[in-house]
Amino acid sequence: MSTIKLQSSDGEVFEIAIDVAKQSITIKTMLEDLGMDEEDDEPIPLPNVNSAILTKVLEWCKYHKDDPPPPEDEEHREKRTDDLCGFDMDFLKVDQGTLFELILAANYLDIKGLLDSSCKTVANMIKGKTPEEIRKTFNIKNDFTPAEEEQVRKENSWCEEK
Repeated sequence: MSTIKLQSSDGEVFEIAIDVAKQSITIKTMLEDLGMDEEDDEPIPLPNVNSAILTKVLEWCKYHKDDPPPPEDEEHREKRTDDLCGFDMDFLKVDQGTLFELILAANYLDIKGLLDSSCKTVANMIKGKTPEEIRKTFNIKNDFTPAEEEQVRKENSWCEEK
C-alpha cells in the first residue's frame, strides 16, 4: 500500500494511505502539481489543520475511502439535512468548537463529503429554532436595537413559519 506523510500545523506527522489522502482535493492537487509520490519522504505541510482535527479528518476519510464520488450537478439537486449516514451522525457528535474546526479543515482540504456532513449537522442544530434559541445555542450576542430587530423581522417575514 502506497503511503504519504502529512504534517499538521503543530508539527505532528501522519503516515496515511494515498487513496485515503486523495479524498482531499487539496492534497490530490498538491501531489499532482509537485509531482510527489510515495518515494518522497518529505511530509506535506498542512498549516491550517492541527493534529487533533487532522486525526478526526483522517478517521472520516478512512471510513469513506470507498464511497463513490459525489455527483457533479449539485446546484440542481434538492439540499437535504436528514440524509446523514449513521457513522457521520456519531462521528459529528462533538463539541461546537471541534465541529467548526472540522468544517474549516474540510473546506481548506476540499473534502466535499465531510464539509457537507458537518454543515448539515450545523443546519440540523438550527432547524426549527427561533433566533433567540439559535443565539443561545451558538453563544451569539444580539447587537440589534429593538427597532433594528423589528425592521429585520418585517423584511424577512416571508421566511417565518406561520
